[in-house]
Formats: sequence, structure tokens, C-alpha cells
Amino acid sequence: MTAPILRSLAELRAKTTTWHRNGETIGVVPTMGALHEGHLSLAQAAKQGCDRVIVTIFVNPKQFNNPEDLANYPRTEHEDAQKLAPYGVDAIYVPDPQEIYPEGFSTTVSVAGLTDVMEGPFRPGHFEGVATVVAKLFLQTQADRAYFGEKDYQQLLVVRRMARDLNIPIEVIGCPTVREPSGLAMSSRNLLLSPQGLKVAEQMNGVMQQVADDLAKGADFAKLAQDAKETLLNVGFSEVEYVDLRCAETLESLSSATQPARLFVTAWADGVRLIDNIPVNPA
Repeated sequence: MTAPILRSLAELRAKTTTWHRNGETIGVVPTMGALHEGHLSLAQAAKQGCDRVIVTIFVNPKQFNNPEDLANYPRTEHEDAQKLAPYGVDAIYVPDPQEIYPEGFSTTVSVAGLTDVMEGPFRPGHFEGVATVVAKLFLQTQADRAYFGEKDYQQLLVVRRMARDLNIPIEVIGCPTVREPSGLAMSSRNLLLSPQGLKVAEQMNGVMQQVADDLAKGADFAKLAQDAKETLLNVGFSEVEYVDLRCAETLESLSSATQPARLFVTAWADGVRLIDNIPVNPA
């Protein structure tokens, strides 16, 4: 049975107030829809960890730099509800835009430091959009726990810091990236790839794993990063924006794997911008 779709804050609060009154814990999975196995794994984790689960679907205009990107983002509400049905989700919150950004809305949540690197310079304003809408969803759902995929690892750290800094009483939980058999990280953007573009995209994870293996053996990162960029271009990527090694907790730039780290890659294939990251074990 599909979960009820709620479109107003009043409907949502009627549910959450009752659940909290009954002593039940609430988990939330914030999404922009176009759900895939990665999202569904978050719903499953939330169901295992909480009494009640809300999945939110809101295509947030404030986190898109490119109007065309926003217009092209897939909107598949009916299919998303069907996909969630087997997971026992208790509510799907699909807020009308005015519930998130009412007339005269003029507040922005900005997280400094973590947003100054990697995605930050390439997508100005993106993380402000993310932090603002997620803060609103946390407060609107009154959830006890929130579940995010590690695929958007920088976003995960930004959201965690935002909740901590603003004293929002919620635990932000990161869940492992779900991948295709080829190793390609599942993403709504994968739907935009042509068959040939998909073949190119599937090469990314193998290149990343090789870099991670070499780092774990003590190799210096600068040469590995340059080689990885050349390899990605040679297999068909049109542009590589960055290959970065960062501290897993602070996103501080690293030159070798001397502490728990993440390897980040962002590259373009077939006109689609793909991002991925994997953990790197200390050498």
C-alpha cells in the first residue's frame, strides 16, 4: 500500500504531533524525487532505525545554478510513491512551494568552511540552498533522525554541521553509496545518459579504486591525481573538474593518505555532470 502524500505543513504536523505524543521516533529521508535504489536504501535504513518514516520530495530551486538543469530535473511523483510502497513508509511529504518558500521569504542558511572547497566554487549558492531547505524540512517534520547517502559526502558534512550549529535536535546519519554492478554510483542524473555515455560513466569507479589502492600503499597523491584525470579523459569523459583527496571529517586537503580520507571526483560525460567519492584507508 502506498503511503499518504501530504502537501501542507498542517497535514504533516497533524501526523508528527500524534506520533511524538505516542512516544514514537520519526526518521526523515529528504529527496528531490526521481527515486532509485540509493534512495530506497535510505528509506529502509530509516524504517529499521525509527518507528515512523517520512520521505520528503521537493525539487529545490535554490540549489540549482542553471535554470535549464532545474527544468530538466526528472519529476516522477507517482512512480516514486509506488517504489516506496514495499518499505512501509508512513508518509510522503511533497510540499507545495509556498510551504517551503512563502511570499516574502528572505532567510538563507550558510555554512562556512566546508562549502568553500570542491562543489562550492563550481556551484555558487548550491550549499546555501541545500542548508536552507534541509533546515526547513528538519523543523517541519520534527524528525529525530535524518538519513543521507554518502554519495553526496560534502553535502552530508554540511547538513550535519548545520544541524549541530543551529541546535536542531536531530541525528544526521550517513549511509553507504549504492552502486550499479559496474560500480557506477546510482544517481537520478544517470537517467540523462545515452547508452554510450553510460559506458563512459561506468569507467569512473574503476579509476577511483586504483587511486585509492595506490594511496593505501603510501603513494603521493599529486601524481596519482594527474594520471587519473588523463585516464578519465582518455576513456571518454569530456572534462574533469577535480580529483581531490580530503580528510574524511574536515575536508582539509591531503597530499597522502595519512589519516581517514575520501577521494572525490567530478567529471562530465555525455553532457551530464557526475560526482562520486570513496573512502581511502590510511597508508
